[in-house]
Amino acid sequence: MDSLKPKKRSRLRILSGMLYYKSKRYLEWYLSGKKYSKVSREEILPYLIFSHKTPLLRKLRNVDMWMQHNKVVNLSIALRQLDGALIKPGETFSYWKLVGKPTRKKGYLDGMVLFNGGFTAGVGGGLCQLSNLIYWMVLHTPMTVTERYRHGFDVFPDSNRTLPFGSGATCVYNYRDLQFYNNTEHTYQLRLYMDDGSLCGEMRCSEKPVFSYEVYEKEHYITYEFWGGYVRHNTIHRNLYDSDGTVIKDEFVTENHALMTYQPFLSEAAVTEKR
Repeated sequence: MDSLKPKKRSRLRILSGMLYYKSKRYLEWYLSGKKYSKVSREEILPYLIFSHKTPLLRKLRNVDMWMQHNKVVNLSIALRQLDGALIKPGETFSYWKLVGKPTRKKGYLDGMVLFNGGFTAGVGGGLCQLSNLIYWMVLHTPMTVTERYRHGFDVFPDSNRTLPFGSGATCVYNYRDLQFYNNTEHTYQLRLYMDDGSLCGEMRCSEKPVFSYEVYEKEHYITYEFWGGYVRHNTIHRNLYDSDGTVIKDEFVTENHALMTYQPFLSEAAVTEKR
């Protein structure tokens, strides 16, 4: 897949591109006419739709643990901006509009930031864990994801992975946002907190759910590209169940293509070579 071949760009090119897309995002937030969701801690909606948790501290290859501990601090700050968010009918949830810009003045620390197939330390690093969690929960609701960015690089080998590859949503302030739209007649609410070493999330609703969802992957494979890199592919789907547990629909959600930055441990027959 030629589009995933690493491209070298000058620092000026990178900075000018970031400025352009950040400015474009601000214009969208304030001039698009969208009705954005807000945080409300006055009520807890009665019906639990879906919940999930992920470990806060993980040992990752060549990543110092101080980055992981700083990430926990960063997440705790962002949680205060998001916990209790209500997404009413006709509203759009914007991750970055609610979180705001991560700055040292707000208490954010240097954490791990994935960049161009590697990682570095950056203010607010680690907030992708939160956007990943929210995206995964939204896929278990009838709301519509209107903006989500996949990770362009597969940086770490699978280690205790419990979710399908490519089921997260990367985020970069503010131009790589996670947005979803409530196209239903009911109000949804995000509950987010930390407990026993985990980042925890709940998606709640004002009404008892009629349907449930099962999210899974299909067509997972790895290709060796002509320019000398391995690319990992899959598609994400979900089954829609009625109250009796009968599958009503199998829906396509998204597709993923990520350049692998490590050598895959696969037999020769498991890799498709593209010339």
